[in-house]
Amino acid sequence: MKHLFFIVFFASLVITPNYGQGIKEQKIKTTVNSATIYLTGAEIHRNKTVNLKAGKTKLIFTNLSPKINSKSIRITTGKNIDLLGITSTVNYLAEEKNLPRTKRLQDSLQLISDKIQNISDQADAYTIEKKMLLSNISIGGQNKGVSVTELKMASDFYRTRITEVNRKLSILKSQKNKLTKESQKVQKQLNELNVNSNYSRSEISVLVASESAVSSKIELKYIINTAGWSPSYDIKATDTDKPVKLEYRAKVYNNSEIDWKNIKIKLSTADPNLSITKPILNPWYLKYKTYSYYNNARYKKTEGYIQNKIQSNNMPMVSQDEESLEENVVVSDTYADAEVPELSAEFNIKKTYDIPSDDKPYIVDINEYELPASYKHYAVTKLDKDVFLLARITGWQDLNLIEGPANVYYSGTYLGQAFIDIRNVKDTLDLSLGRDGKVLVTRTKLKAYSSSKIIGTKRKETMTYELIARNNRKSEINLQILDQIPISQTDEIEVKVLETSGAVANETTGKLKWEFKLKPGETKKITLSFEIKYPKNKEIQIDQKKSRQIRYF
Repeated sequence: MKHLFFIVFFASLVITPNYGQGIKEQKIKTTVNSATIYLTGAEIHRNKTVNLKAGKTKLIFTNLSPKINSKSIRITTGKNIDLLGITSTVNYLAEEKNLPRTKRLQDSLQLISDKIQNISDQADAYTIEKKMLLSNISIGGQNKGVSVTELKMASDFYRTRITEVNRKLSILKSQKNKLTKESQKVQKQLNELNVNSNYSRSEISVLVASESAVSSKIELKYIINTAGWSPSYDIKATDTDKPVKLEYRAKVYNNSEIDWKNIKIKLSTADPNLSITKPILNPWYLKYKTYSYYNNARYKKTEGYIQNKIQSNNMPMVSQDEESLEENVVVSDTYADAEVPELSAEFNIKKTYDIPSDDKPYIVDINEYELPASYKHYAVTKLDKDVFLLARITGWQDLNLIEGPANVYYSGTYLGQAFIDIRNVKDTLDLSLGRDGKVLVTRTKLKAYSSSKIIGTKRKETMTYELIARNNRKSEINLQILDQIPISQTDEIEVKVLETSGAVANETTGKLKWEFKLKPGETKKITLSFEIKYPKNKEIQIDQKKSRQIRYF
């Protein structure tokens, strides 16, 4: 009887589970339900309803992006479930499930690689044979010659065989080069599909406990930094008496290695990496605004214009100061810092979208607006013979716009790409709608009223220009014309204004501005005249020149 007791007691020790052995494991497969996409980064939302038994259970979320920020993981459980711990790991042994097209390309790449290796093996064999032939080309001994017949037979053999070997090596080389080019094309196509050779997947383990069996939805959220969005706009104007249509879009990219299929999207201008520490309000100091290049930016800002490097017609995007006569220059085509609203804005997208993980931009529609606009024409004929049509847009301040490129259309015609700059505009956003061929402004030098004379020790240059504006449109227009007079930087050079036809003048910069209305078919003439006096034994450059690159032959 004692023996039986000890046997039963020992058996109970063996079958009684300890703490670790009592934990049940349950692997959970989920899909991406929705995502909050930031300018840089995205918060991914997944959920799954699970059935839990009483006790402790380790839930393992599998097949997740390897780009997860482990510090951002958040788990939400239902009632009567205690959350005991969260860990994340990367599974490098996960089995890759390729798309059929990707599988075909990889199989083709492997087949080509095998053929190249086979050709290399054959070429090595022929090369060794050639070396053997060349090393044994000597026939006969030092004291014993060979007959003419034997010599002829030997030479015929070596010549024929080496020629054949060389021909085979040449054919193999050509075949290898052809296969190598084909392999490169297949590899480029795989790169285009963003196929990752170092396949891995993250797994998140969640330890939960419940006093009784329960069914509950578990929500999983985490942040990845390899996704984001940037603004894109379409600005469409139809005529000078109608409002402007602004189509606000986002270019969303996903490089998380997990495709997003049919998901709900929320776009945000917030920073997902902000600290949870309370903010501290620092003093608000005012200072004058300075203009500078945007470092590593797609655009460069001058005093009054913004221009994109891919514009097709030299169309400027005008900011607050319209009077600049400087030319526009662009810099490198990389990432740019953008101004965003001080308070974060969010856009709930009504449609669902598929965003593959290929690091390519996909268009997501945000909203459409009709904005009131007034129109005017703008000419700097000294720099450009054409007249530009400007739309002055109001009501844009409450739209939570972000600096970004805009495709501009007028009367159904694509005009080019401009840049929405919210840094310097206030109530009115000035946008160029391109060149208007129905409004003409010419600038002609009047030779009869221009001269060059020597008076004593001075040379006097008299410059007279006639500007003629004509409105060939069927409606009245507002026209603004800019020009300038030179500014002397030394007492030896004197500048005297003779005639400006009532222009508004800036004595500091020498800029002149005429602004008036033109009725349909109306013409207006403007006279600009000034004289310059300087020492006759010195030269000054009066006419401004433009720098252009020329290829000489």
